[in-house]
Formats: sequence, structure tokens, C-alpha cells
Amino acid sequence: MAADAELLIDRRRLRRKLSLWRVLGIGGLVVAVGAVGLRVRSGGEALTLGSVRPQIARISVGGFIAGSESTTKLIERVRDADSVRGVVVSISSPGGTTTGSEELYRNLRALAEKKPMVAFVDGTAASGAYIAAIAADHIVARETALVGSIGVLFQYPDLSGLLDKVGVKVESVKSAPLKAEPSGFTPTSPEARAALAAVVGDTYAWFKGLVADRRKMTDKELATVSDGRVFSGRQSVPLKLVDDLGGERQAIAWLEKERGVTKDLPVLDWKPTAKSDFRLWSALGLGADLVGLDGLATRLRQVGEETTGLAQGGLLVVWRPGPADATR
Repeated sequence: MAADAELLIDRRRLRRKLSLWRVLGIGGLVVAVGAVGLRVRSGGEALTLGSVRPQIARISVGGFIAGSESTTKLIERVRDADSVRGVVVSISSPGGTTTGSEELYRNLRALAEKKPMVAFVDGTAASGAYIAAIAADHIVARETALVGSIGVLFQYPDLSGLLDKVGVKVESVKSAPLKAEPSGFTPTSPEARAALAAVVGDTYAWFKGLVADRRKMTDKELATVSDGRVFSGRQSVPLKLVDDLGGERQAIAWLEKERGVTKDLPVLDWKPTAKSDFRLWSALGLGADLVGLDGLATRLRQVGEETTGLAQGGLLVVWRPGPADATR
């Protein structure tokens, strides 16, 4: 009887060990499959699944544009991929920082010099996102898309009134009157405001010059579209902000007809590889990606990029309507 009991206990221990190893094995398989799926969807060149056959690459520009090393590397991978015959830049963004938008524009121009490229405005291409759009030689927009908002913005809070009410005064010792201006703790002096206006005006001139050059506009045509307004896709064609109306299929048809891209090639998404620093938002985005929640993953990454961009400060080229504007 004792031997039978010991044999039964040994069998139970063996079952527990086998169950543990089964769980660990299945868990490892799930992680491996998720990692492979993420790498394939990000357009990774290390794996040849889907990246060796002729294709049109889709690069999506969405959310707040703040400049991203992973996006720069993605564009470089698309540029150097022999399998990519053409590129569709799908845009739905209100813009972002001036430096981030400039970086994206220059990277896309470098890509356009090597690959046939078309921009497709799927929702909004405002401010910095419009800078990205004009990197392409042809722009297609939906009829109800929002395009334009050509202008530059510098915002900062003025907390001086609040500090006066609570009895707080911020003292500072500066090497020159315009050092660290505007501070937000004191009212902006006329000299500081003038200095900031000069920076905004210079960047605004750069933005307008870019539009005039890329869209072949006269001074009169440029003046009509560069007062900060957004226009619908339908309005944008006669204003020369976009070339054609339609969906992504029309954008691809232009590549086939005007740039000689082979017809009926598959259109594959190329996405940035996951960052190695694993900050909070990128980690949450990766988790959502692994369980198939692509929309949530994209939004989480956008929140992280916008937070990072705003923390860096500087000039903005972004369309940000207020609550009053939304009701009109």
C-alpha cells in the first residue's frame, strides 16, 4: 500500500512538471509568433516574408509629427528595398513641430528621388502634415479631406495674473533682457514679443517658400492659401494645393500611368520597428499590437510622440481648432 501511494505521488509530480513545461512552451511560441508578425508588419528586412516580392510600399503619417528616429530609419529601409517599386504616403495628421515636419519632409524628398512617390490625403493634411504632402510630386485627396493651414504658431502660458492672486513672485537674474523669454511668470515685454514675432515670421516665410516652390504658385496664388485656413479637398484642387480628388486607388493609378509602376502590385504597409527604450506609451503600443489591436496601438504611439514633441518646446506647425471652432 505504501509503495502504491508513493507511486501515485510520483506520477502527480511528473504531471505537474509536464504541465509547467507545456505552459512555458506555448507561451514562448505565442511571443515568438507575435514578434515575427510585428517584424513582418513593420517591413523588417531581416525577414523575407512579403519583403522580396515586387510591391508598393505604404507609409502612414498620422498623429502629431514630432520627428522620430524610427520613422527616419523606416523611410531609409523603404528607399533601399529593391522590392519596392513605388510608394504611397498616406496622410491623416494635423501637423506638429516645425523641426519634426522639416525632418520628415527632407527624408521623404530623399525617398522620392529614388522611388516613385505619391501622397494621399486620407483625412487631414494640415500645417506640418501638408509640408510632408508636398514632398511628393503628386497629391491626391478625398473630396472632404482638410488641407492647408499654412502658418506657424508659438504658444506659451502667461501665469503672471494667477501668481499675483496667490501672492507668488518669481525672481530671476539674467545675462540679458531677452534671455529665457517668454518665461510665463511675467508679462511678455514688447521687445521679447518682437523677437518671437521675428522668429515666427522667418519660419512662416520658409514654409510659404516651400509651398510656392513645390506647388509652382505665383505670389497671388500663395497669398490666397497662406492665411492659416484649411480647405476641403474639393476647394484645394483649383487652389493648386492638391492635384486630384479620389482615394488611394486613384493615387496608385497615377503611379502606374505617370511613373511606369507595374499595374496591380500588392500594397503593403511598412511601419517603424518597435523602439528598444520601452517607454510607457511605446510599451503599451507594443502590447496592443501583439493582440491585434492595431488602431489602439497606433493611437498609443501617437500620444507618446505628441507628449515628447510638446515637452521639447519650440515652434509648431499644427492645426488645432478650439471648442468654438468645432461648432461652426
